[in-house]
Amino acid sequence: MTTLYVLLQNQSSGALGSFLPLLLIIVVFYFFMIRPQMKKQKELKNYRNALQKGDKVVTTGGIYGKISGISDSTVEVDIANGITIKVDKYAILKDSSDLAAKR
Repeated sequence: MTTLYVLLQNQSSGALGSFLPLLLIIVVFYFFMIRPQMKKQKELKNYRNALQKGDKVVTTGGIYGKISGISDSTVEVDIANGITIKVDKYAILKDSSDLAAKR
């Protein structure tokens, strides 16, 4: 009976030790991959909600333009003299002045 108790006690601590690396991997993935991505998505959502008429933007398709009108889910973007396109708000990536500053 005591031998069985000792064997079970050793196996339970071994099981915890084998799950520790898996738990460590999950924590590392969260802090280095999942959390930064969630933060980036939140910043982009706040940026899209703060768009105003006259802002320079870049769409997901790579079209540069200036906002001429905003509705609840769409944005009208002037891409050339007299040429206006309507795009979904989720298609707006960032302010194009940020791109010029990075170059």
